[in-house]
Amino acid sequence: MSTTVEVGADRLDGPVAEPLVHELTHEYVSRYGPGGHEEMARHPPEEFAPPGGLLLLLLERGEPVAGGAYRRHGDPGTAEVKRMWTHSAHRRRGLARRVLAELERAATAEGYRRILLTTGSRQPEARQLYLAAGYTPLFDLDAPPGALHPLPFVQHLTDRRPAAAEPREAPEP
Repeated sequence: MSTTVEVGADRLDGPVAEPLVHELTHEYVSRYGPGGHEEMARHPPEEFAPPGGLLLLLLERGEPVAGGAYRRHGDPGTAEVKRMWTHSAHRRRGLARRVLAELERAATAEGYRRILLTTGSRQPEARQLYLAAGYTPLFDLDAPPGALHPLPFVQHLTDRRPAAAEPREAPEP
């Protein structure tokens, strides 16, 4: 039996987001050593709260199974996606792709025109997700794996408007 996955929101330091923060910190530390703790502490939770920021969670039976956040980055038209996470028991279900799409939709609704994001060289699955989602790499794709850290990407949200949003000519009678 399949369950419904709902979209919710919380603060990064909120109780619903706690599993995300805990497991993501563990993931960063296991891949990057003590620098993982530094990365998680780099930005205060307020940066991912409205206005300007957002933490979205995908909830299954009220429990977070995936999530991600954005914060304002530099100019008012640019958001930065951070804290992308899928619970280890729920991977390979397309949840990260859905989180990214939900973040793009929310950022567009808030007036952002561009998303920046960075992943680490020891996260090949994240690199593949962003490439598959149409993000433009701002690094040499031909560099040897692990040679580059971090791996920045950009997505122009205005380029991703659905065709249905564009004016159409009325059909001929």
